Amino acid sequence: MAILKRIENDELYLYMNGVLIYKRWLSTGNSKIFDIMAYDKYTLMSYKDLHYENSNKLVSVKAKIRLKRNDEGGRRTGIMSGYRPNHVFEYEKDGKINKTFMGDIIFENQVTIEPGEEKIVIVRFLLNQPIEKYLNKGQIWWIHEGPNLVARGEILSIEDN
Repeated sequence: MAILKRIENDELYLYMNGVLIYKRWLSTGNSKIFDIMAYDKYTLMSYKDLHYENSNKLVSVKAKIRLKRNDEGGRRTGIMSGYRPNHVFEYEKDGKINKTFMGDIIFENQVTIEPGEEKIVIVRFLLNQPIEKYLNKGQIWWIHEGPNLVARGEILSIEDN
């Protein structure tokens, strides 16, 4: 079984074995399931159980991030471009982390972003994880180092790769 995720012109497409099963308009968050049996059957499957045609592909978002100050429980030092923290889009009801996503934070024209600073950056997420439902303009998420909350992000736009 082959799963392919593709983003074109602010639209996300999900194909299974070459057949379109899901489409999402990233700017509005609206979506359409074309094959509910296929979509429901495999959306909760482990990524290790599927072969992804685009396993090395990335989706990039322009985002505003703010690092917490050290006195707020944040880092003592700044971050450099290429920093790869855990990205959390939702928590359990008891406040525990529900799921983390892989992605790196890229920026130019400065060496670091220091605690307490807010900057516009590019965040690149791997497409072989179930992240598409969170990729909406205005989406807020939290950036962790292990269990420690170190920053907050907000998606400003989805970038073309």
